[in-house]
Amino acid sequence: MRMFTGLIALLLTGVSTALAAPPSDFFALQATDIDGKSVPLSKYRGKTVLVVNTASQCGFTSQYEGLQDLYTRYQERGLVVMGFPANDFGGQEPGDNAQIKKFCESQFKVTFPLFSKAPVKGPAKQPVFIYLTEGGPSALRREIRWNFEKFLISRDGQLVSRFGSITAPLAGELTQAIEAELKRPVKALPAAK
Repeated sequence: MRMFTGLIALLLTGVSTALAAPPSDFFALQATDIDGKSVPLSKYRGKTVLVVNTASQCGFTSQYEGLQDLYTRYQERGLVVMGFPANDFGGQEPGDNAQIKKFCESQFKVTFPLFSKAPVKGPAKQPVFIYLTEGGPSALRREIRWNFEKFLISRDGQLVSRFGSITAPLAGELTQAIEAELKRPVKALPAAK
């Protein structure tokens, strides 16, 4: 009987989660940082955000250097780069959070925010990547194909562009998209009820 009750509770939890309204924007989400602290992404509201799923043993791992360059170049103008390590592609992120953080800081001098290692695809994907791959404009909705895909979020929390792994962080198309977003004003938010 206890197993049956537990199964009913699990099913009801799944139903209530499925019926929950999707977040209104990226900044309505929370994520866990690399040190295990819960971070309301609302703290970045008004910033342009570049979200990247990362891995330490990938052929694209050297992109950490370009991501740090982007962050250094545009941080004062309002850009935040966010790294989300995941082990979803070829087991290329086998380390734990402490190892990932140490690697990023020692090898690439990363100072942009890093988040806890968690899935970015499949049924266990974390809420940030549910929003990025299933929300936003229909042309941008699809599963992540590999490490180092990049998602550009506007100052008002909307997904505006997506770039594949082969697009280098300092590629003209990406820097132009970032600069365009940095120039846009924040849209007025609805009044609180």
